[in-house]
Amino acid sequence: MSLRPLQTLLEDSGQAGIYHLPGSGRAAVRRAAEAGGLACFEVNVADADRIDRVLAALGRGLDFPEWYGNNLDALKDCLTDFSWCEAAGYVLIISHAEALQTADPAAFKALNEVFGAAIAEWRSQDFPLWVFYDLRSDGLATLPTLA
Repeated sequence: MSLRPLQTLLEDSGQAGIYHLPGSGRAAVRRAAEAGGLACFEVNVADADRIDRVLAALGRGLDFPEWYGNNLDALKDCLTDFSWCEAAGYVLIISHAEALQTADPAAFKALNEVFGAAIAEWRSQDFPLWVFYDLRSDGLATLPTLA
């Protein structure tokens, strides 16, 4: 796939959501995001089988401000106010979340509810926020252009 169609897709806030991203698509998404002026963050949450560990990894990986409180409310606050990293939109690539998904499915669901709420809030302002996982899970579709 060429860069431009993927860039156009990532710039479309109406298509933004939570998706499965095959490993083969990671570099393409990163390049397309950068070409479109979107900030792209990659966070590895390997061995984080508890939500507090995932939240801490997200805080570090997304370079959240000092006031970030490592809880779901603070995550939503930071995801809906990227004032320390202004961009045309945001792409989060989260790898190895299967530990949390397996150990605490309710926490994994709650995490995705926060992501969904932040995506919706940005969409209402016509800014895209994308969340990609490298795992397959119920409710995660593959980005159509990378399938």
